[in-house]
Amino acid sequence: MAKATGLSPASVSYALRGLQVSEETIERVRRVAAELGYEADPIARALASGRTGTIGLLCGSLEDLWQQALAVGIGRSLKDNDRYALILDAAGDPYRERTLARQLRDQRVDALIVQPVDPAAEVWPELCESLPVVSIGDGLAGARTAGEVVFDNRAGVTLALEHMRDRGHGRIAVLTPTRASTPDRPADVHVLAEAGRLGLDIEVVTAPQALTAATGVADAMLADGHRAFFCFADSIAYGVYAASTERGLRIPADVSVMGYDDHPMSGLLTPGLTTVDWDIDGIIRAAVRTVVAAADGNTRRRRIVQAPELRERGSVGRGTAAPGAF
Repeated sequence: MAKATGLSPASVSYALRGLQVSEETIERVRRVAAELGYEADPIARALASGRTGTIGLLCGSLEDLWQQALAVGIGRSLKDNDRYALILDAAGDPYRERTLARQLRDQRVDALIVQPVDPAAEVWPELCESLPVVSIGDGLAGARTAGEVVFDNRAGVTLALEHMRDRGHGRIAVLTPTRASTPDRPADVHVLAEAGRLGLDIEVVTAPQALTAATGVADAMLADGHRAFFCFADSIAYGVYAASTERGLRIPADVSVMGYDDHPMSGLLTPGLTTVDWDIDGIIRAAVRTVVAAADGNTRRRRIVQAPELRERGSVGRGTAAPGAF
């Protein structure tokens, strides 16, 4: 490889790992490697470097379509950086999340990316002492993470609730995947604070991200007279669409609904789902860049805050209440 590229063995090694050389050199070395049919021996590399080349990715719930897209994007981006993703699903269960996080550490992954179910769990400070951890969505309370790609949830919640209030909705059902055992997620806390500021009547209800379960929760809320919904995942909002259709209710004429993560499917619905966009491609780039640097020993901690944008598509109709009225 060194002779074929005209580079030193060290430069070839760095280029194959995507380290300390230019993008042009990396591309040159990888092109020659492909032409020669060269493949690095992962076991030999692990023995020489003390690293496995594997990054753990612990998803909060892969029933959520946005998290599925996130996992696919991170897995592909890590492969482009000569790393491999070991993807596990916490299934929305805080206990399962703690167990899997420790298992990933014990399997000697080089670093961990997590979208936490319970950002305040006691496991995170312990884990971060022995493993570089990058969190997505929420910071990990009391933990010395290698990096965080967090959402400006206060701004996102404000965008959503102000939009619904301005459209005349004073009574809003908030559907969240958060369980009673994880009551301190920032987004949920901001909902209650903003509801008080805006004079809204808010009912917060736990709704799983699986479509069938979300549809059942939405149907019960519709039966109780709710006609305006703010969902903390587009996957949950799809359940409101399904339940409304089953009841012969139209969106947005009879029912208004907002999402919170702008999954690509949301623009294909009729009408399209009004939602909050967090720039998933930017999140993937930031998380992978941060975790690769941490796995390679860069101890500089990074905190990236994602700003939200409102994607108005027509799923929020005019309410019967004046803004601020119930």
